[in-house]
Amino acid sequence: MHIDELLTQVRQHIESPEQMPTMLVPKDWSQGRTLYGGVSAALAYEAMRVSIHADRLLRSFNCNFVGPIEPDAPFEVKVEILREGKNASQILARIVQNGNVSLLAQASFGVPRKSKVTVANNDKHTMALPKKAKFIPQIPKLTPKFLRHFELAIDSGKLPFTGSKDHHIHGWMRYKKAPATITDAHLIGLIDAWPPTVLQMLKWPAPASTMSWNVEFIHPHAEFKADGWFAYQVDTRQAADGYGHTEANIWDENGDLIAISRQAVAIFD
Repeated sequence: MHIDELLTQVRQHIESPEQMPTMLVPKDWSQGRTLYGGVSAALAYEAMRVSIHADRLLRSFNCNFVGPIEPDAPFEVKVEILREGKNASQILARIVQNGNVSLLAQASFGVPRKSKVTVANNDKHTMALPKKAKFIPQIPKLTPKFLRHFELAIDSGKLPFTGSKDHHIHGWMRYKKAPATITDAHLIGLIDAWPPTVLQMLKWPAPASTMSWNVEFIHPHAEFKADGWFAYQVDTRQAADGYGHTEANIWDENGDLIAISRQAVAIFD
């Protein structure tokens, strides 16, 4: 099932709950025993997006992965508007499966306003656009199923479980089958596709899980190419005691910074 179909499904789930009281996401979007975190976060975001005025742009998105979301099993997305003022909206979403909260997300939206305060972003990268994907091949029972929906091209850093001394990943990403358009929901679904930076430091496979994820969005007022590449550079800020903290920048093909991502990751080695 394509990402656009999933986003359409969640919109129907929110707008017509009597016709679609629950949702299903197939196993090809799974990551181990749960749904891929990026797609579950994207669905929670899209449910919030359709619940507020369209003139409000996403400013920040915070997501806690509380428990696994079983693929091919029904779940609900519940939305609560915490506050909707003249300029900003604060909204909450929960994914509930079998009576348990599996994902909790909160987003802040705000309308663009005239301001005398302008600070240009000067963060740049020097990576050349890739000619093709270059990352983990599809290996049965080893490669996460959801990766078949993405193309990743690593520029710096190593593959997971290679005993590397590196703890960063720099590269490019895009959807393997381009969506009709690229929205914030598509970007949320895309940004989380990379493995945790610290897994490359291990010599043997071990599970890891994102506990919390924060994405702050910057809007360069430009439309994105549906089949375009997005640059991604993530670095480990600190890791110890079975937890790692990472921070990433995301740029479009024009070199404009469009998002800043931060994650707290639990490693079970």
